[in-house]
Amino acid sequence: MDLTFRNARLVEAPDRMLDVGVTGGRITAIGGEIPDGARTLDLEGRLLLPGLVETHIHLDKSCILHRCSSERGDVAEAISEVSRVKPDFTEEDVAERAGRTLRKCVVNGTTRIRTHVEVDPVIGLRGLNGVKAAIDAWRWAVDTEICVFPQEGLLNNPGTDELMVAALKDGARCVGAAPYTDTDPHGQIDRVFEMARDFDVDIDMHLDFSTDISSVDADYVMRKTDAYGWGGRVAIGHVSKFSAMPPVQLEKYAKRLAGAGVAVTVLPSTDLFLMGREHDHSVPRGVSPVHRMLEHGVTCSLSTNNVLNPFTPFGDGSLIRMANLYANIAQVGRTDMLAACLEMVTTRSARLMNLEDYGIGIGNTADLVVVDNTDPAMTVAEISQPLYAFKAGRQTVQRSLPVLGEAER
Repeated sequence: MDLTFRNARLVEAPDRMLDVGVTGGRITAIGGEIPDGARTLDLEGRLLLPGLVETHIHLDKSCILHRCSSERGDVAEAISEVSRVKPDFTEEDVAERAGRTLRKCVVNGTTRIRTHVEVDPVIGLRGLNGVKAAIDAWRWAVDTEICVFPQEGLLNNPGTDELMVAALKDGARCVGAAPYTDTDPHGQIDRVFEMARDFDVDIDMHLDFSTDISSVDADYVMRKTDAYGWGGRVAIGHVSKFSAMPPVQLEKYAKRLAGAGVAVTVLPSTDLFLMGREHDHSVPRGVSPVHRMLEHGVTCSLSTNNVLNPFTPFGDGSLIRMANLYANIAQVGRTDMLAACLEMVTTRSARLMNLEDYGIGIGNTADLVVVDNTDPAMTVAEISQPLYAFKAGRQTVQRSLPVLGEAER
């Protein structure tokens, strides 16, 4: 045994303590009377979580806030500002900024990531190559897959299609979309499904990114998912339009999404920041209540999206903080729903990414996080910090507990 955790609590059984053993980077024992490993950690009843899973982040354009302005704070301005500074991106610049952001994720307990990377005739493949360099540099601590997508349009932006195909040939394992950037949104969706079929990859789209529900592209995506037999391999992110739907309509969509096998990702910080800019009072939150979709069988995740750029001028890479932010926005107070928010940055996120070796189970990769709490719901409520993180059984992070000085006498 290489590593033994003593007196650990697991999410599925937080009322009792047990031991977990790791050998050769995999979990090999769960229960009682496990022998000491080469290293033994007594968790003293703290929660042992599977590594956190970031399903939607943009490493290539993170940490550029100081290069951009944010006057209106809306989606169009954010796209325009990044487009303005993007010609100056170099592979080295992207790699350095992406690496900084990966470090934020790692120290906050993230062990698996899907990053969206944009390509177009202006940036070419520089963003992709820079992100790949950062991924290689941080592979010891986090596994990162690339979802290539057309941030500034596909059909309206000649040359982008060829670059997306080149990225897929170069190892991107997911293809994305931003249909609202094309004059023919459904045409972009059609082409993305064709690419997914040609390269046998999953789909993860930016979709329905407004609060106007007069038309909903999710309807078309569900039909295409059924037609292609791609159920369980399609995710849609943002979908702020769901936040503007009456409960009965939202429930209908939830049931249809579950039936089609289309997952949903909400990006609380970005959606809250960008949506509702047309209002000067009683501003809508613009964050879709995905916790209500869970009971209908929809696979849902919460994720970071952008970090320190015009889309989101905030971010420390903490998914537990993001789960807490969502709970605040969505007015989640029940302990079972707070625990579900934790699942939406762990097990449910892993399901969205179709991770087969994930979780605290015999034979799975030992991607593990120890948090300073004993209860899943309170982990979210109190934004509990990871004390240790492990990638394939190798320690990547250790955070010391605060030490108080003596009270003055």
